[in-house]
Amino acid sequence: MEDTPQSRGGRTRAEKLSASERKEIASQAARTRWDVEKKVPKATHGSADHPLKIGDIEIPCYVLEDGTRVLSQRGTLGGLGLSQGSSGGTGGDRLASFATGKAISPFIPNDLLALIENPIRFRHSGGGGAAYGYPATILPEICEAVLAARQAGALQRQQLHIAAQCEALVRAFAKVGIVALVDEATGYQSARDRDELHRLLSAYLSEERLAWAKRFPDEFYKQIYRLRGWKWPVGKAKTPLLGHITNDIVYDRLPPGVLPKLRELNPTDEETKRRKHRHHQFLSEEVGQPDLRDHILQIIPLMKVSKTWEGFKRLVDVAFPKNGTQYEMDIENE
Repeated sequence: MEDTPQSRGGRTRAEKLSASERKEIASQAARTRWDVEKKVPKATHGSADHPLKIGDIEIPCYVLEDGTRVLSQRGTLGGLGLSQGSSGGTGGDRLASFATGKAISPFIPNDLLALIENPIRFRHSGGGGAAYGYPATILPEICEAVLAARQAGALQRQQLHIAAQCEALVRAFAKVGIVALVDEATGYQSARDRDELHRLLSAYLSEERLAWAKRFPDEFYKQIYRLRGWKWPVGKAKTPLLGHITNDIVYDRLPPGVLPKLRELNPTDEETKRRKHRHHQFLSEEVGQPDLRDHILQIIPLMKVSKTWEGFKRLVDVAFPKNGTQYEMDIENE
C-alpha cells in the first residue's frame, strides 16, 4: 500500500483506538456489508444447468424474487457472438463498449444504453457471490439495433457474424416471446401465483360486455375455408365448426386462463346450444381487444403462405404454442 499522508493519518487514528472500539468498528462494517447484500435481489428460479435454448445458443436465465426475468451477463455476450474481452475487463464493459462503438451507437436508444451500462446485480438461489445480468427484454432490442446497423451498411466486416447471430435470434423471438421462453426454461411458468394470473385476467377481460363490433375480418374466414377445402358460402351462414376452430387457433393461444373465463362469462345456452354473445365482447378495450387484433393479423399471413391446413397448424403451433406446450424450434430451416 502506498504510504501517503492520508494512510499515515488513518494508521495513527487506528493505533489510538482501544480493542473494543476497533471491534465495534469492524462489526459495524460487517453489518453495513450485510445490509448491502440483503438489498441484492435473489433468483428464485433458474440455474446454469437449465439455460434458455434457442437452436444451438444457450443462455443461462433466471427469475428474481421481484419477478424480473434476467439473462446472465456472460450468456448474453455469448448469445450475441461477442467475445468476453480482456481479462482486465468485465462482460458489462465488453457489451457497453460494443454498444457505444462508432458503428452501432447511432442505432442504440438512450434507454437501452442505460440498461446495458447498468447491469442487474443479483444472488443465485444456491448462494455464492453476486452475479450480473440484463433484463431479458433487452436482447431482442439489441438484435434489432444490430440488424438496423447492418442494413445501413454501418457494421465493420468483423462485426457481420454478430448480425448473423442476431438475425437467428430475432427469427426465434418472432415465434415465441422472450419472457415466455425464460419462464419455460426456469420453471417459473408453473409457479406463478394465482394473484398474478388474476391481475392479468382483470386487465385482459372487460368488467361489462362491450357492444358488438366486427373483430374477425372476412379474410380470416376465407383462408380457413381455403385451407379446409370448403366452398366459400356467399350470402349464407358459415359452418358451426368455425367456433371450435377459432377457439383452437385464436382464443386458446391467448394468455392462460382467458378462454376458460370467457366460457364462464359467455356460457352456451342449454336450449339453443349457442352462445348469446361473441367471446371478444368480453375482452377489455385496453388490453384484450388490441391483443386479439394483433394475434389475428399475425396468423392471417401464416394462413396465406400455407398450402394445407396441416401445414398451417404446424406453423401456428410453433409461432403461438398453447399454454404449457413447447415445440422444438429450428431457427435455420423454419
